Amino acid sequence: MASNEMTTLDLCVSGRSTTTPEGAVHLDIRGADLPALDGIDEPRLEQIARLLRGLAFCAVDGAKSGHPGGSSSKAEMVAALLASGVFAFDPLRPKHPGRDRLVWSAGHCSPLFHALVSLVYECQRRAGVEIPASALPAVEYPEDLARFRRLGGPGGHVESHLALADASTGSSGHGFSIGLGLAAVQRSCALPCRVFVIAGDAESEEGMSYEARNLAATLGMENLVVTLDYNHFGIDGPITEVLPVPYVSHWRAFGWNVIEAGGHNCRELVHAYRAAAQGFGNGRPTVILCHTLKGIHYGRLEGTADSHGTPLTHPEFVGLMARLGFTVTTEEGHTPDDIAAVVSSLQPADADYLNARLAAARDLVPDEPELQRLMETALGPRPLADYTAIRRPAILPPELTFAPGTNVPTRKATEAWFEWMMRQTPFFYAGAGDLAKSILTGKAEQVYGLMSRDNPLGRGLRFGIAEQNMSMMCVAMAGETLPGGFKPMTAFASYGVFSVMMANAVRMGLINSDVNPAARAFFILLAAHDGPETGEDGPTHHGLFWMSLYSAYPGIKVYKPLDANEAVEMLFHAASRGEPIVFSVVRPGVPVFSRGGTTPAAIEAVNGAYVFRPYTNNGKRKLAIAVCGGQVLANLLEALPAFEGVADIKIIAVTSPELFEELRIRDPRKAASILSDNERHNLIAFHNGWHGFLYPFLLPADGLARCYGIDRFQRSGRPGEIYAAAGFHPKGIEEKIARHLRV
Repeated sequence: MASNEMTTLDLCVSGRSTTTPEGAVHLDIRGADLPALDGIDEPRLEQIARLLRGLAFCAVDGAKSGHPGGSSSKAEMVAALLASGVFAFDPLRPKHPGRDRLVWSAGHCSPLFHALVSLVYECQRRAGVEIPASALPAVEYPEDLARFRRLGGPGGHVESHLALADASTGSSGHGFSIGLGLAAVQRSCALPCRVFVIAGDAESEEGMSYEARNLAATLGMENLVVTLDYNHFGIDGPITEVLPVPYVSHWRAFGWNVIEAGGHNCRELVHAYRAAAQGFGNGRPTVILCHTLKGIHYGRLEGTADSHGTPLTHPEFVGLMARLGFTVTTEEGHTPDDIAAVVSSLQPADADYLNARLAAARDLVPDEPELQRLMETALGPRPLADYTAIRRPAILPPELTFAPGTNVPTRKATEAWFEWMMRQTPFFYAGAGDLAKSILTGKAEQVYGLMSRDNPLGRGLRFGIAEQNMSMMCVAMAGETLPGGFKPMTAFASYGVFSVMMANAVRMGLINSDVNPAARAFFILLAAHDGPETGEDGPTHHGLFWMSLYSAYPGIKVYKPLDANEAVEMLFHAASRGEPIVFSVVRPGVPVFSRGGTTPAAIEAVNGAYVFRPYTNNGKRKLAIAVCGGQVLANLLEALPAFEGVADIKIIAVTSPELFEELRIRDPRKAASILSDNERHNLIAFHNGWHGFLYPFLLPADGLARCYGIDRFQRSGRPGEIYAAAGFHPKGIEEKIARHLRV
């Protein structure tokens, strides 16, 4: 340690710290007589912050949209973090598993984010550094900012395929839970990586952030650091319109260490980062409250809520850029020239300095074999395999088989499978929203114990009544990649009727998997106590309609097994695919159906539908019945004798309409043997929930060809570009209509 560097102990005994009743440290270093730090050239950092602002403002002016206010107020924060000497990052291996994670909870600050990434790689380019092909998808350059918020250009919110971002963000307040999830994975595998979250003060108004702050302190996530832009404003006005107590109390009261620093003072910021990295010896997460001015240097909007997302006029932009020392074009529409003007201000000494600090950051990244050894040593005898390497045993163990003719709640099947899977891999995490005793996740949780301060290697998670944090945290955990390429998986549970509260977190995770396939996540959202089986609880607990939301999301499927044996088979199938699922289970016992003869084995459930009972070919009128829900099927079988001699009835058991639609594409002959096109015109369907869930079985064979929609996540772009990309522009619509007229 350099002789002029103050330790956290030095800072704490300098008369500027207090210990909270919760045992955390509150340290205020604003205005302190802090020594200069080796390797930290403050004028150079200020110059880098100026360049970041210039690039960000150019991007916003070119797009005529974006978020300049928070981007400007965070410029010194991110520059100081990158140069601090405690942030591990290698620009040539930006997704190295040993890097520190960076979560932009303030995902709207993408002008600053893209400016930062592009400036890093501009400096590397000037030094003649050859970027490996493997890193190129994570790289941007300043000239790319000219297409900010346009199709194919830098996106309007942060996306994790790029360097210096480890989550795709944009929903305010979600980044606290994402950061907590990433920190939990690292700590539970005995890895040294830290997680830094870039956030804004208004985000803590979001309920999810409350849930995350609770759990982070309870679990002792000392590897989690939130650097918070404390500028006092949201979009609509000051945060005091919502938050009734002093802002620092929103962190002190949760048991976090708090460091207050000047958010535009590079010396204070670097001291704060180094203190947070050294820790306070109390096993608590740390927040750095960076006192800033919102929209600083952004003309007449400086210090106002309006700076959040309001671009200035071009003449105003020209004036503020001149005050920042940049000469841009007075004529609108020359963004590439404006960006070039900013880049021309990057002096060789500034580029050399940033490259030197990046080299220091690179040296902090441990070698992957070293990280694997740390992980293997900590995990001890646990089998070092993840879900991608685990296959369904040819002969299922007794605990995963259920006797025909018995009544077994399907939640007992998930209980058994979760416990079995927990013993096969150390990279499985499971928990429930204060419902473990009801949903039956407890046995899996106890295999390695609950994660806690005293048991950091636990795999069970207790979230409390906090479905939003639970889902966002678990979705983020499942998107990680650990040393050796190991992928975690998660299972998190609540009642099906409450699963809608988790939908936005799941949506954010699906988007992240879509824009960054390398971070594709496999997780199981357990929608328990589904359907009218919870009738005594009343409509507040009837999980009848939740699947209408998840069926619409790309990248996730709803599985609804009819009995316990089907549930086991479908869980193995989901793990083999590595695709997220929402898994429906019921509370009371439902019949475990007898298999054999004309009734196929339970593994046929993985096709999404199968013929449970074929036609008898008795010469009577044929009728096909599609059934979803074990109790419904049981009731139907009981009613069938009344139709003997009247009809020839075929029963189609439905476990996932989406899987069946895939089967129709992958193996149309097999799909037709289950449900032919002709049978669709003579079919009735039963489902103990939303009737639209079975619409795919009721539509005529060409129904999908007559239904048009945007079936993928789109990218950032102007409205006209998006319409054209999706085929919804005038020409695309004309072509579709013409095609049908020709049929």
